[in-house]
Amino acid sequence: MSAHRPRILVVDDDPQIHRFLGPALEAAGYEAVRAETATAGLAAMAQRAPDAVLLDLGLPDMDGKQALIRAQAFYDGPILILSARERELEKIEALDLGAVDYVEKPFRVGELLARLRVALRQRLARLDSPPVIHAGEIEIDLIRRLVMRGGEPVRLSPREYDLLAKLAEAGGRVVMHKQLLAAVWGPAHVEDVQYLRVFVGHLRQKLEPDPATPRHLITESGVGYRFVAD
Repeated sequence: MSAHRPRILVVDDDPQIHRFLGPALEAAGYEAVRAETATAGLAAMAQRAPDAVLLDLGLPDMDGKQALIRAQAFYDGPILILSARERELEKIEALDLGAVDYVEKPFRVGELLARLRVALRQRLARLDSPPVIHAGEIEIDLIRRLVMRGGEPVRLSPREYDLLAKLAEAGGRVVMHKQLLAAVWGPAHVEDVQYLRVFVGHLRQKLEPDPATPRHLITESGVGYRFVAD
């Protein structure tokens, strides 16, 4: 999370929401950032990632669930849904798409702030996971941005390191092509899968005992890659 006030992006086209929620967030110690369309919200997330997002489903330029899907490709912070839609199916769909919570309008500010605190604590716990990851002879120090193999430092380009770190931080889960591309090369490159093939190949040459039969940098055909640690 931010070393200063946590930044909360509020994506909602209702001016009244911003008028009362912005000051409430500021009074609670947060920095409130305003966006009134899905396009503006996604751009704000890509330009400077907030600590959390409050996302309305009824946006004028795009359904909020579609915005949520697009955000998942490059933003890994908590997204809480704000919506006047009361159907249970809407809540289930939003949560299945990656939202961490769902708050119905109208809502009490105190309850929303409490839910926001929970989401931020959960994110902090995830970020506080062990900073050194071991995989056979490989050691990845996420704090010092240092990679070792067999006790010797491995020279990686900044993009090679960012790709490796993104995979290692996933804890053995598959990371989809678009998520990797957006995180390492930016949202404009989410279709450039060839970048991944080339850079994963570089990493295997530098880290795997036998690049032809990798033990740690595993391809999930047609989906993405995962990193297998100890």
